[in-house]
Amino acid sequence: MVERVRAGDARALARAISLVEDDAPGAVEVLSACFRYAGDALRIGVTGSPGAGKSTLVDRLARRYREREETVGVLAVDPTSPFTGGAILGDRIRMAERLSDAGMYVRSMATRGALGGLAQTTADAVTVLEASGKQKVLIETVGVGQDEVDIVRLADVTIVVLVPGMGDDVQSIKAGIMEIADIFVINKADREGAERVEKEVRAMQSLAMKHSAEDEWVPPMVKTVATAGQGIEELVAAIDRMHEWLSEGGRLAARRRRYWRERIVEMMRVALLREVHQHGFSPAEIEEYAAKVEQRREDPYKLVPRLIAERFAVMEEGR
Repeated sequence: MVERVRAGDARALARAISLVEDDAPGAVEVLSACFRYAGDALRIGVTGSPGAGKSTLVDRLARRYREREETVGVLAVDPTSPFTGGAILGDRIRMAERLSDAGMYVRSMATRGALGGLAQTTADAVTVLEASGKQKVLIETVGVGQDEVDIVRLADVTIVVLVPGMGDDVQSIKAGIMEIADIFVINKADREGAERVEKEVRAMQSLAMKHSAEDEWVPPMVKTVATAGQGIEELVAAIDRMHEWLSEGGRLAARRRRYWRERIVEMMRVALLREVHQHGFSPAEIEEYAAKVEQRREDPYKLVPRLIAERFAVMEEGR
């Protein structure tokens, strides 16, 4: 399968990502085989509030890269319904006319309850896309708002999309979402209020720059009207400049090393949870413990460590 992925077989690529997304048998072997070919693509994350025009912006970026004859992979994360477990996966619909392009692969992923703007397997899907030879990987987050900061760990370049006319502009760009930006995009810049958003961002940047080192990257601001394709060339140029800056002095390697520090810990957490589920507690046992805690017959803060210690001791004996 990985050989077919490397050869550009779109069906094999789709199947490989599905295996990874579903954590199906063979998924780890596929990821391990893909990993040796991964790491060469530039990962571009696009985040921002719902309605900011992220999907249209990603579509325009992908078109521009294809005009430059660069291969592109798009991962668009859509929210999962808390009631049905399904997702609309609307980005496939928006980009339908480009799905026949052999140099471009578009994949929508449901969050499946994950927080932070990405699905749990988004990073693994990026590995498979990179192994397929894609030169640019565009990752569009779900649009959850101020806490949507997971993308900065995965992406090499993080674009924060802002839009005028969404109430309190400062409120919409404060805290974590402000700090993760490598590039700010004010989309729908033909609307009233675009100048106000620009002034507020520049004011916040001026405060931040007083405490930053001289060699640090200062996030540029690009105005776009994605529906009309305006400002896309300027945005691509800003991404190119950021890529050049990252390539100097080992910055890109350092950024990816930080990502892997956190990712390894996350992978260990997932592996431990898998062990607990495989050798863990039945629903009836959990129900029994829940009743005891509710009745104050058990202290949950002492119960959980005891249960973990007991279950891991049983698991070790079984080995």
